[in-house]
Amino acid sequence: MTDIVISGSGLYTPPHSISNDELVQAFNQYVDRYNTRHKDEIADGTLTPLEYSSSEFIIKASGIKSRFVVDKEGILDPRRMRPKIPERADEELSLLSEIGVAAAEQALERARRKAEEIDLVIVACSNLQRAYPAIAIEIQQHLGCSGYGYDMNVACSSATFGMGAAADAIRSGNARCALVINPEITSAHLNFRDRDSHFIFGDVATALVVEAEAGCRSDSAFRILGSKFKTQFSNNIRNNFGFMNNCHAETRDSSDKLFRQNGRKVFKELLPLVGSVIHEHLQQMQLQASDIKRYWLHQANLTMNLFAAKKLLGREPNEQELPIVLDRYANTSSAGSVIAFHLYSDDLQPGDKGLMSSFGAGYSVGSVILERC
Repeated sequence: MTDIVISGSGLYTPPHSISNDELVQAFNQYVDRYNTRHKDEIADGTLTPLEYSSSEFIIKASGIKSRFVVDKEGILDPRRMRPKIPERADEELSLLSEIGVAAAEQALERARRKAEEIDLVIVACSNLQRAYPAIAIEIQQHLGCSGYGYDMNVACSSATFGMGAAADAIRSGNARCALVINPEITSAHLNFRDRDSHFIFGDVATALVVEAEAGCRSDSAFRILGSKFKTQFSNNIRNNFGFMNNCHAETRDSSDKLFRQNGRKVFKELLPLVGSVIHEHLQQMQLQASDIKRYWLHQANLTMNLFAAKKLLGREPNEQELPIVLDRYANTSSAGSVIAFHLYSDDLQPGDKGLMSSFGAGYSVGSVILERC
C-alpha cells in the first residue's frame, strides 16, 4: 500500500471579528424592536415575547467568545442581521473560491509544492456557494492545477471525508498530489435572530495538501495511518435551502432555509456515535487512547469536546492533548478540526500520533489517525 501524508496545511482568517458583547447588543436591539412591534399580540397572549441573549449565556452554552466573519456591518445591524455579501459577476472569482485559494496557497507553500503539481482539487465543506460549476474546478482553474476537481458535502465532517477521498484517489493511481480545501462562509446560513443559535458559527477557510510519502518535500509531514467514517440519518441538524425552494414561493424565505438544530438531541445522540467510531478506530489500529498525543476534534462546542475526550481517555484532557480554537473562531463547520491541526501540530515529534475527528449533521463522523514523519 502507498503511504499517504499530509504535507502542508493552510488557514485563511477573515479580517473582521465579532465579540459576544457586540453580537448580544445587536440581538437584544432586535428583540426590543420585535417585542415593541408585536406588543398587542404579546399583551393578549397570542404571541410569546422574545428573550434577551447574553455573553454569559453564550459562553456557558458553547465556550465561544468571538468569531471571524467576512462582513461585520450587516450582521450587527438589528434591521438586517445577515452579512452584506454583494453578488459577483460570473467572470469574477467567487468569494468561496477566493478564501479557498488563500488557504490553498499557504498549504502549498508549507508543502513546498507548486500549484501545477496538484492534479486533484476537492472542495469539501458544508456551505457551497452554488450548485455548479464546482467551486473546486474554479479554484483549479485559478491556481493552474492539472487533473480534475469536484465538490463534496458531508456537513461538518466534510474535511475528514475529503482527506479520505484524496488518499484513496492517490492509492488508486487516479491522482498524485491533492488539495483538500474547506472554505466556510457559515455566517450566510446562520439565523442571527434565533437566540439558541445566533452565536454558533464563524467564517474561515482551511486547506491540506495530501500526497504520496515517496517524493514528499515537506519537513513537517504527517503520515495518514488510517481513517474511519460513519453516517447515520438524523433531522436534528438541518438546513432546507436548495434550488427547489424556488418552486414554492410561499415558504421560500422561511427560517428553515437557514441552519437549525435540536441541541439537546444532538448532544445525546451524536456524542455516543462519535465515541464509538473513534474507539473502534483505535482498536482496529491496535492503539490505546493514551497512545494519541493530540486530539484535533471538530470545534463545535466546548462541553462536547471535553466530554468526548474524557470518555476516551478516562480522565480530564489537558490543553496540549485537546487544543481548543472555537473560543476565538467559533464553530467553523468542516474547517474546525483542520484549524486545530494547523495551529497545534508543529511541536509534535517524529513518531508522535494524533487523531483528527470531525462530526455533525447527517449524522456523520470522520476519524483520521496521523503520525509525524
